[in-house]
Amino acid sequence: MYVEIDSESLMTYTPPTEVFAELRFFVYNKKANKYFTIQDVGVKPFSALKTRWGLQQVLPCVTFNNPNNGYIFEGGQCEFGVDVIVAPSLTNWEVLSFTKKHSDPVFSWTIKSFSDLKEDVQISNSFPMGGIEWFLELYPKGDFSADGKWLSIYLDLADDDEPEADEKIFVQASFRVLDPLGSNHTEVQFATWYTEETQSSGWSEFLSLAELQKVYLDKEDTLKVEVEFRVVSSTKYSSTEADPVEEEEWVQLTPKKYID
Repeated sequence: MYVEIDSESLMTYTPPTEVFAELRFFVYNKKANKYFTIQDVGVKPFSALKTRWGLQQVLPCVTFNNPNNGYIFEGGQCEFGVDVIVAPSLTNWEVLSFTKKHSDPVFSWTIKSFSDLKEDVQISNSFPMGGIEWFLELYPKGDFSADGKWLSIYLDLADDDEPEADEKIFVQASFRVLDPLGSNHTEVQFATWYTEETQSSGWSEFLSLAELQKVYLDKEDTLKVEVEFRVVSSTKYSSTEADPVEEEEWVQLTPKKYID
């Protein structure tokens, strides 16, 4: 059983539109005085390229053709029906683009005389990645929640690239504090969304200061940090005011004597 849309009705808009609908098919059983009902899976998109949707198999022919089963009655009569439930027009959507490959995916930051730093926070130079400007924020003695025992580090969006209300940015990356001997780097995986409300993300307790002093400073008291980006995305949301669904948009072809 199939249902087909009049293709001319799709051409009333420029460009031609799509109509999304759920389909329920019915075969009347006079013996049982009710309808055999079968519903297609999901919402079907009717368009100029695909005007017909339906089900290849509804009832076995042996079952349908046997008058004793009630589908054929009164000298060969039968009744079929379909409910076409048209979904409301699309009102919200998002455009998501991923930048998976970067020509230079690693940002490296060298901090000299680490043990003598007086400032509570160190800010790296800004750098571009995925068409967006970023910078690192590092607390040598930990931020306010690290109790002076941890290195805290965050990846921040530059002011000029703050997301708008209808935008969010996804980042997947690896953060590393490098072992000067090259054998025991500390690496933590990072995956988060940046939004208008969240423009900084990272760890209050990234690496214990005791371990950092023991392993990760070279002979010149230098700390090396790097971030390797794997994915940077840009997501934009859009919306339009929905047109109300008028009664004539609901097409019901079920015979009136349908009994549940």
